[in-house]
Amino acid sequence: MLTLHYSHASPYVRKVLVLLHETGQLDTVTMKQATGTPLEPGSLPVGINPLGKIPTLERADGCALYDSRVICRYLAERAPDGQRLYPDGARLWEVLTLEATAEGILDVAVPMRYEMALRPASQQSPAWLEAQWSKIARSLDALESRWMGHLAGPVCMGQIATGCALGYLDFRHDARQWRDGRPALADWFARFAARPSMKATGPS
Repeated sequence: MLTLHYSHASPYVRKVLVLLHETGQLDTVTMKQATGTPLEPGSLPVGINPLGKIPTLERADGCALYDSRVICRYLAERAPDGQRLYPDGARLWEVLTLEATAEGILDVAVPMRYEMALRPASQQSPAWLEAQWSKIARSLDALESRWMGHLAGPVCMGQIATGCALGYLDFRHDARQWRDGRPALADWFARFAARPSMKATGPS
């Protein structure tokens, strides 16, 4: 049996949960909730993941796995139809790049959330926040201008990662109104967010 250390609010965890739903593996994983922050590890799995981050996938027959991309690749290989999420051939590199783009959005958006939630307003840096958001904005523009054809294709891990990243922007950075000027991406997300796997894994 596998044990997933998770939090409902984590977009990285959501990627794993969506994959579990999409590949029918949810019943093969025990869920163990973890809470903590960069300032206080709380119940984060520091004993098996030295970085103390979630998701962490604990295995009975090997070392714990982290980060979300490693976990997703492992779980996809365990599923009878998991290959479709990481297809062979030239398209694999597009899937991995799209997944990396979505992961990069989260790698900026999550620290922005911590900056606003954990630091007093007097100690926050508006210039830093705007510089970070500019990275997200460029990534969103790239999705709108270069990646819509791929997003319209068969469901893959790049699409799942993108959907989870956009969902996190709605959850934590809604005031930024990421949809403005990106109608194709907004339309795609509206359709993708309606998938049962996405509806079942929304942040809370």
